[in-house]
Amino acid sequence: MQEFITIALIHLVAVASPGPDFAIVVRNSISFGRRAAMFTSIGIGLGILVHVSYSIVGLSVLIKTTPWLYTVISYLAAAYLIYLAVGALRSGPTNQEDPTDSKSPVATKTLSVKKALWTGFLTNGLNPKATLFFLSLFTAFIDVDTSFSVKLGYGIYLAVATGLWFCFLSYLLSTSRVAQLIGAKGYWLDRTMGVLLLGLAVRLIWYG
Repeated sequence: MQEFITIALIHLVAVASPGPDFAIVVRNSISFGRRAAMFTSIGIGLGILVHVSYSIVGLSVLIKTTPWLYTVISYLAAAYLIYLAVGALRSGPTNQEDPTDSKSPVATKTLSVKKALWTGFLTNGLNPKATLFFLSLFTAFIDVDTSFSVKLGYGIYLAVATGLWFCFLSYLLSTSRVAQLIGAKGYWLDRTMGVLLLGLAVRLIWYG
């Protein structure tokens, strides 16, 4: 129980910190509405399972100790973040009939369920910082004698908790009060998220 509480607290701090996941959920919520943001959040939760899988079988050590492999992952992640950032930076004013609609408060564009899921999944799955997080989590805070089933349980919890957190964020961003606050200038927040994504990509390339 103490091990689980430690993991839960560390995860809470990590998931609440601004990063690519946060930026893409905010971006999709503003641009495409609650439904797209929710499925993006589910995709992020599924992306966690990628990190959990290789951490459980010990591949995270291989990734960390093989510089070229980690570099490849970093560049792939940076390229994807730049792709997302360009789309966000190109956002502009849209015509809205009802900007306070709670289901899609500021968005008139649509995003398919499949694309929303893939966006969330790739954003998290390609994030090398998440690799380092799970590397430290499964080597420094989880005992080597902990059974495979318990580790798997931890992984499922982390995936579900992450998905629920970002679903909650998606819900908050799509409430009518937030929509009124954002109003017709929501595309500026979208562009801000684009700048954040671009900055994260540059940081990945520059600092590795």
